[in-house]
Amino acid sequence: MPALSAPEGSPEAMAAGVLAAGRLLFARECTFLTAAAREDQLPDLGLPEVAFAGRSNVGKSSLLNALTGRKTLARTSQTPGRTRQITFFGLDGRLVLVDLPGYGYARAARTEIESWSDLTRRYLTGRAELRRICLLIDARHGLKPSDRAVMADLDEAAASYQIVFTKTDKIGPEARETLIRRTAEALAKHPAAYPACLATSAVKGLGIADLRAALAMLAAPATQS
Repeated sequence: MPALSAPEGSPEAMAAGVLAAGRLLFARECTFLTAAAREDQLPDLGLPEVAFAGRSNVGKSSLLNALTGRKTLARTSQTPGRTRQITFFGLDGRLVLVDLPGYGYARAARTEIESWSDLTRRYLTGRAELRRICLLIDARHGLKPSDRAVMADLDEAAASYQIVFTKTDKIGPEARETLIRRTAEALAKHPAAYPACLATSAVKGLGIADLRAALAMLAAPATQS
């Protein structure tokens, strides 16, 4: 007996369509475009941008590699704070993925925040092309003071951001659900925060399809060939 498909226009069919759109987009070519170490080096690409921010060693590069299905698109390192520039990757001429320098690798909380470059702050709070910031949080540790400080800055700048948990394979299902629930409750107090949290694992592939789908909805329309 053939498998039954969801009726066209049903929530199930729409969800499947969104997931398929994400899978197809991220299967396309993704290439390095440029890197900026100064404000005058920030490119004018004319495409929607999605930035990946987070504490040093949170797994930004690993997540970018998992999203695009490439092992070396973004360099990974065991040394926190290695990324020093804002790096731009083009995805199928429809979306730009932006890898930001990590923050928070310092001993004192105030130093942690101040060490995050002015360039990164200016990019996050003044970039017209920026559609969303994926704020990556290590699921083993939850929100840290430096994360909350960044969230406050983004709220003040009205810069839309979404919490994306990384390394969720390192905690159990019950702990994961509790973490997501408590964080979602906390986000209600942050006006610029996207209400839904996403749980991912670059190692196990958990949540990668959902994140692809969410980001594909922000991409420019596909051109007709």
